[in-house]
Amino acid sequence: MPAYVAVDIGASSGRLILGQVQHGQLTFKEVHRFKNGFRRVAGHDRWDNDHIIEEILTGLAKVKAMGFPHVYLGIDTWAVDYVLVDEEGHKLHDPISYRDARTDSAVQSLTSKLPRAYIYEKTGIQFQKFNTLYQLYTEDGEDLARADKIMMIPDYLGYVLTGNAVTEVTNASTTQMLNLRQGLFDKDLMNEVHVDEDQFPHLVEAGTPLGHIRRKWHKAYDLPETDVITVATHDTASAVLGTPGLTDNWAFLSSGTWSLLGAEINTPENGLAAFKENYTNEWGAYGTYRFLKNIMGLWIVQSIRHDLHDQYSFQELADQAEKAPAFQLFIDVNDGRFINPENMITAIQDYARETGQTVPQTPGELTRAVYENLSLYYACQIQTLSDILQKPIDTLNIVGGGANVAMMNQLTANLANIPVVAGPSEATAIGNLMVQMITTKTVKHVYAGRQLIADSFPLTHYQPDPSAVPAHLLADYEAFLQKQPTAVTAAAH
Repeated sequence: MPAYVAVDIGASSGRLILGQVQHGQLTFKEVHRFKNGFRRVAGHDRWDNDHIIEEILTGLAKVKAMGFPHVYLGIDTWAVDYVLVDEEGHKLHDPISYRDARTDSAVQSLTSKLPRAYIYEKTGIQFQKFNTLYQLYTEDGEDLARADKIMMIPDYLGYVLTGNAVTEVTNASTTQMLNLRQGLFDKDLMNEVHVDEDQFPHLVEAGTPLGHIRRKWHKAYDLPETDVITVATHDTASAVLGTPGLTDNWAFLSSGTWSLLGAEINTPENGLAAFKENYTNEWGAYGTYRFLKNIMGLWIVQSIRHDLHDQYSFQELADQAEKAPAFQLFIDVNDGRFINPENMITAIQDYARETGQTVPQTPGELTRAVYENLSLYYACQIQTLSDILQKPIDTLNIVGGGANVAMMNQLTANLANIPVVAGPSEATAIGNLMVQMITTKTVKHVYAGRQLIADSFPLTHYQPDPSAVPAHLLADYEAFLQKQPTAVTAAAH
């Protein structure tokens, strides 16, 4: 059986997953895991890409040691960040993280020249201060002039491994610079940020073979023969592919560091309603679009855990949350103050004081407040999604780490009054594997892949019980949000 390796890298960790199809089941094994994160260098928060490359090669050597002389490999990461590469193929600097403060005023500055409606009509992409468009707008002019190529993070990793440079569309669409109608980078937007279209390697679709890992890496590491395939390199695109959405009107919630809630559609929706609600049309694999809302996710809980010196596991925090009093605090989880505060606990407590609410004190109270308010926000957005697309949502499929948070998933089902299907938690890596398998004809097509996923992994079903929550809770929360203008919302409108 062919062996496939998914390199799945997030903001805090990366891993290599080995997958095969055996006896009608998708097998799944984590081979290597490593830490990831940005660090402060030369005045900016930067990613260490050399470390990531080293860990990928270390993981591949482990695959070879397990008895696999040949594998296929695909890479997915987060979106919007990029690497500037010179004519010799070397990076100018370690890439700056999207959480860096350099773009704090970029949306306001750029949209004073180009109206928001004009940009949205062209791209269909939501306004987030960290989009690549605004990062390039604030980029050092001399560095931009020196850059022969601009590569998105997963494309750069693939380039270092194989020597071949491409720009994969699911990640490229998050730049807010691809034109929906033309299917190319928009020249007007690129001119505004002083970038030439030729600085981006040519666009390719998910499922495009990239090449073999270069011989120099074989000399340094004992590697299997590796054929790299450009998968859906944006982790959310891979997560949606790894979602077993099998009903007629399913929605997805990729619940991890970020929460991405939306639907898979075949025609982009960039009308007035979508613009006003700041929904995005990110390009998906196989001619689809991910019509979704970007929501602050479990990053808030991850930060709480970090501020508590990592003395509790996530399961321990969830257990404490179950015992804490219910519905003591409303939070706009998309408030800009929660993007990268010095201390998340302090940020939440200050928010509670400023809005005249009960201040959470214990780890359980803090965690429960986040879970409850994420569920409230999800329920609001499911209704908004249904209204914009003018169709009912009959099932919410939750994938990613949040699929394991039973309290949050049941509360979401109750508040939205629809069934929730949770799992698989590893949907991103599974979607990565699925593109590789479709490309090599191990799996026929996406629908067959999703059926294979449903047959291979345990899924947890949550039936809605609206009577389990206060009758006016959702309406009260929506009224609260309308009174709380936030940095993220203000940037959108």
